[in-house]
Amino acid sequence: MFYAIRHFTRYRYSRQVWQSMMEVRMHPRSEGNQRCFVFQLSVNPRARIFGYTDSYGNLVHHFDLPPRHDQLTIITDALVNIEGKPPVPESMAYESWTDLEDLVEKNDYWDMLMPSQFARSSPELEALAMEMGIDERKGRSPLAFLQDVCAGVNRSFKYVKKSTKVNSPIEHALESRQGVCQDFAHIMIALVRNARIPCRYVSGYLYQTSESSHPSADGATHAWVEALLPGVGWLGFDPTTNRLADDKHIRTAIGRDYADVPPTMGVMKGKAETQLQVRVRVTPSQAVLPPDEEFAADEEWSQFLEDDQQSQLIDAQQQQQ
Repeated sequence: MFYAIRHFTRYRYSRQVWQSMMEVRMHPRSEGNQRCFVFQLSVNPRARIFGYTDSYGNLVHHFDLPPRHDQLTIITDALVNIEGKPPVPESMAYESWTDLEDLVEKNDYWDMLMPSQFARSSPELEALAMEMGIDERKGRSPLAFLQDVCAGVNRSFKYVKKSTKVNSPIEHALESRQGVCQDFAHIMIALVRNARIPCRYVSGYLYQTSESSHPSADGATHAWVEALLPGVGWLGFDPTTNRLADDKHIRTAIGRDYADVPPTMGVMKGKAETQLQVRVRVTPSQAVLPPDEEFAADEEWSQFLEDDQQSQLIDAQQQQQ
């Protein structure tokens, strides 16, 4: 399935700022059954944009704006193809725990096992694990354990838009029993890591049909998790919708938690209040969507990807495959 993705971001400042520096993580990954064929990034005011690959294989673009400006708009267009769903075993033996321990011992997964900024243990989290009945293995295989955690997190929390902020600790969601997809993912990651299963955060997009719609991906990015299983590799779980990640989940970046993969992250000089507007549109397609009045109201854009930079990004993608 081909997907055309448009991601619109606009910062409005109450007064002029200057020397803005911004990193953008919106380039869909090319690995496994997913391939990104086209990616375009536009910025207004104009800027020269550079790219690099971070330690987790995410393609990152960055730019700076020295002149004074009172708004910053970023638009990305991507064309992504996902070939079928990843194979998932129907069941797994309890003895797979031993295979998992051997896998962890022989490889370097420490960063996906240790607590991180937004995914860490706490008394509230341990109480939730007991409530959900996942504080012990209780004869479950690693796969069954992960399925129970995913369903338990989905059952224990209500999805409420804007109930938390991007920098909210998971204790806020644990206390209120509500949150957004970021909170669902962080809570599941913390629970899974406590069971000594490597688990990582995935940011991206979710295509939804009228039959499977969920407010979590309504005009916004989405988040889920991937856990490591012996004989399977990294398998995606979406606790917000209580399902395995499938061919409708479009992966953009992976990391320990949200702190590693924000779509935009930057700093600027000047004291100003900031208003942020974000819109995301995911559409089945075989061509990048043309600009329209809703998404491109500014008069001019800087088209980045110079030839030498595009070659570097293509080389980086090929090295990951």
